[in-house]
Amino acid sequence: MISIAALTEADVGRWVAYKPACGDSEKGRIKSFNDKFVFVVYKCDFQWDRFQDFTGCATDPEDLEFINKGEII
Repeated sequence: MISIAALTEADVGRWVAYKPACGDSEKGRIKSFNDKFVFVVYKCDFQWDRFQDFTGCATDPEDLEFINKGEII
């Protein structure tokens, strides 16, 4: 779980794993956040250097975990 209150602008671009209670997990990068959601880019045709140009999906921070560098796509 990610604490949305602890997020800073330095966290934009960090890799996260979406781990819902049911269903498949997915990896992505934080595009932005507000007081309720973290907006994560999950798909960008593997153009991760341009992830900011793609749509971020509103994701509940309770379903997200930061990824260690060794686990990145």
